[in-house]
Formats: sequence, structure tokens, C-alpha cells
Amino acid sequence: MIRTTFKAVAAEEGGPERLARSFYSILFTDYPQTRDFFPAAMDSQRDRLVKAISYALDRLEEPNKLLPFLAQLGRDHRKYGVRAEHYVAVATSLKEAVRRFAGTEMWTDEVGKAWDEGLAVIGATMQEAADKETTPAVWSGTVVENRLVLRNLAIVRLQLDQPISYAAGQYMSVQIPARPRMWRYLSPAVPANANGEIEFHVRGVLGGWVSPAIVGHTGVGDQWHIGSPLGGLGVPRNTKRKMLMVGCGTGIAPLRAQLMQMAQRRTNPKVHLFVGGHHPCDLYDLETLSDLAVANKWLTVTPVSESDENPWWYYDSGSVDRQWPGLEPRMTGQIGKVVASFGSWADRDVQIVGSPSMVQTTKFRLMAAGTQTKNIRHDPLF
Repeated sequence: MIRTTFKAVAAEEGGPERLARSFYSILFTDYPQTRDFFPAAMDSQRDRLVKAISYALDRLEEPNKLLPFLAQLGRDHRKYGVRAEHYVAVATSLKEAVRRFAGTEMWTDEVGKAWDEGLAVIGATMQEAADKETTPAVWSGTVVENRLVLRNLAIVRLQLDQPISYAAGQYMSVQIPARPRMWRYLSPAVPANANGEIEFHVRGVLGGWVSPAIVGHTGVGDQWHIGSPLGGLGVPRNTKRKMLMVGCGTGIAPLRAQLMQMAQRRTNPKVHLFVGGHHPCDLYDLETLSDLAVANKWLTVTPVSESDENPWWYYDSGSVDRQWPGLEPRMTGQIGKVVASFGSWADRDVQIVGSPSMVQTTKFRLMAAGTQTKNIRHDPLF
């Protein structure tokens, strides 16, 4: 009943945006103290809210997937200073927003009870996980390097005030001094280490609030705030299943971190990594991947670019077709189509990282080629 009601509301023209606007209007009117938790610009926040709700509702009958995700979210929300009354405020406002849009014919007492129970489970799971957590709510880190590798892509390294224990492949929210209350998710490109050193790869999104500020204006000495680790990607230590990894752009970061961690182990299953970009220059991390492939014979790396030529603004004295040691020759085409052309990958566990459209397209192409859905993993697309 919860899922049917929500999808009926969201299916209307402009439904998701109208629902989000209504929710925040009710929340800020009835609980004005919650406004301080949110950024001044709410556009991306509204979109993220609807996608997060949809993600949770689609998994109400899969508690083994939903509850760990909610627990991680609860631990991460500690950075806002969220308390029990705030969960009540959000649940009440969301239910009221959906009720208004659903109308009297769809919204029955039974539907209202279902929403109460579902939202109670979500809120209680998040709050219980937050209450049990003993790690810091927020870590601080000092920028020690901001290296521009493309016009709109930077590698940022930080020294944390204390180490974060995260699994290679996870992501975390970050807040930069130039954009207070605007948290953005980034994936570390290196495994966790005892020295508290961490590295992020950031592409400036045209029209974005945070990523262009990170790429163009981050300076050495800047203080970042970092939330709790999230996500379920990773390769178990004793797995015997072969791996297929597909990453586009800065999506290589969490995959690279996993490969670096695996390289420290004695034995590993075979891994085939496809790394993609629109232009050859978007394959910015081939040198690191080359070093990993040369040192680890279980790793195969295939670069893929949609175009054979670099953009007009890019200049490099080297050839676009430089052959890196240990890497397969670069292929041309849309990465999902290229990967699917190799077959069904039936013997592989699959990880896909990139933009939401890239993840969905690659996933559908692999499924069409015979890959089982249960073997494909990616983080929530919001």
C-alpha cells in the first residue's frame, strides 16, 4: 500500500517535484527549527529526497538490503545533530504531503496506518544505529594537495585529524568551507590507512554548487568535514568468485581503492576492470592502473572511450593511443555496449560505478547479454 500510494503520486505530471516542495513546505512551516539543517539552495536536495524515498520503498520487502542501508544513513545523519523529535517531524510531514496528493479515494485509514508503520521502521532503524555508534559524528581533514589533472577534474588529498575506518569501495559525505550545509558524496580513491591520509577524485559538474568550487577553488590548508562511510561495494577477503568491474570517469575511484586493497592480499580471484570516458584524456588514471596490472597478474584492465579524439581544449605531447604496460589496447564505444559484447559474464560478480545514467545503461545491457541481476551491484543512484 505504501509503494502503490507513493508511485501513484510520483507518476503524476511534475509529481516528484511537487511532492518534495509540499513536504519541505509542511516541514519548515510546522517545524521551523528544522530549516537550519538544510542548505539555502534546495533544488538538488528536493531531487535527492524523492530518489532516497523511492529507493527505500522499493526495498520494503527486502529487509536484508534495506535495514543495513538505513543503519548507515542513520550513522551518517549524526553530522547534522539530528535527534528523535526530528525523525518524528520528517515522518509526519512526509505522510501529510503524500496524503494531500493522494486524495480521499486513495488515502484510507488502512493506507495511513501502513505509512505510519513503514515510516516508524525507517526512523527507528536510523535512530537506533546512530545511538549505538561510538565513532565521531564528523571527521575533519586538512587539504594538503589539489592537483588539476583535466580542466574540470582534480585530485584532492587530505590529512585527517584522526583516521576513518572505511571499507575500500565505500563513499562518504563531505562539506567544504565555501559551501556550508551542502554535503556531497565522494568515494575515497585509496584504502583506509592508519595515518589518516585520504584522496578524492572530483569532476566539476557544469552548473553544480559544490564540485566546481572543489575543483577550482580548493586551497592547501582548507578544512573539510567528512561524514560516516556509506555503501556496500567491496570484495570479501576469501571470495573465490571472479570479478567484473566497470567504472566511468571518477567512478574509477572506489574500484581503484578496492584493487589497491586486494593487492595487499596473498591470493585474489581474477578481476577484469573496464574503465571508460568520453574522450581518451578522460582515462586520467591509467598510469596507476598500469602499475597495479603489472604487479598483479590476476588483474586485467581494458580502457574504453566513446571517441578516438580528445577535445579541442586538451593538449598533451603524448599520443592518445599510448600503450601502457599491463593494460589491454584501448577500445572505442559506449562502455556498457563494449562490456556486454564480451558475453554474459556468468561466472562473475559485477560492480558498476559512474553516473546514474551510465550505471543503468550498463546494467540493462549486461542483463540483456545474460548477466543475472542478483550478481550486479552498484550504490544507490542519488
